[in-house]
Amino acid sequence: MTENNPRRLGRSDLVVSPLCLGGNVFGWTADEATSFRLLDAYRDAGGTFVDTADSYSAWVEGHTGGESETVIGAWLASRGRPDDLVIATKVSSHPEFPGLSAGNVRAAAHTSLKRLGVDAVDLYYAHFDDPRTPVAESAEAFSALVDEGKVRAIGLSNHSPERITEWLDACRDRGLHAPVCVQPQYNLMERAVEEDLVPLAQERGLALLPYFGLARGFLTGKYRPDGGEVDSPRAGKARAYLERPQGPRVLAELDAIAARRGAAPATIALAWLVDRPAVASVLASARDLDQLSALLPVGGLRLTDQEKARLDEASHAGA
Repeated sequence: MTENNPRRLGRSDLVVSPLCLGGNVFGWTADEATSFRLLDAYRDAGGTFVDTADSYSAWVEGHTGGESETVIGAWLASRGRPDDLVIATKVSSHPEFPGLSAGNVRAAAHTSLKRLGVDAVDLYYAHFDDPRTPVAESAEAFSALVDEGKVRAIGLSNHSPERITEWLDACRDRGLHAPVCVQPQYNLMERAVEEDLVPLAQERGLALLPYFGLARGFLTGKYRPDGGEVDSPRAGKARAYLERPQGPRVLAELDAIAARRGAAPATIALAWLVDRPAVASVLASARDLDQLSALLPVGGLRLTDQEKARLDEASHAGA
């Protein structure tokens, strides 16, 4: 990643690396010591963008949420916060801070800042849509955090194009700080956003930051029709991609390109994604250094037009 030019995040002043390190595993499948090693290795490779959420990892028995933020906060305290490091976190799904009401957004933000040990978070997401709260109320709450210097930029995650448009229009009409990016599920096996969200992002100047860029691990190549069991909490959903017509085709094409390039299939899959229209950076997580090693080259590898075309053809359902 050190060889690549950083990318601007939409219309913000934030500049990020092509690979965003996902923090969902920190404090869960990666303990604190392992998480520190992953963060150190990512930084050593030139990475400048770390993503987490206040709810990570509340789904684990015995966890309450905030575990990932706490690990990142401890790492920052021990290493010091680099000037170029962009930290993103999210609100709406923590058991104690559900939804996007104005009061909840404010309370959750201050709690996240304490766990992270920082005065401001660079990018603050509305993690999931909250249909019970008027969009204008949420938009005003996020904008107020920017005015107070607690948040530098705003993002939306898991919102429909219609709700994103409503949020953007509310900001325009009320003179509020508008979201600069959207975080959708997007990868070679999940391309529905190309029909509506990608055109919206291009029209409104939003950066896309895809998550599940490796389709829950499927695009790493470790799930095969005749393969054995994979030790992963996402194995069931990942293996289900083999039932789709394009699943085996995509794996075969990734294998072929990876062999020619001397790279891992995961690297090729993310390299395809990071060059898609409106995409600024791609999220991927790793629970150990071996997994991370396949992610780090993404910033320095560019596919040819022919390679991208072959992956496009293989990944379309009707191909």
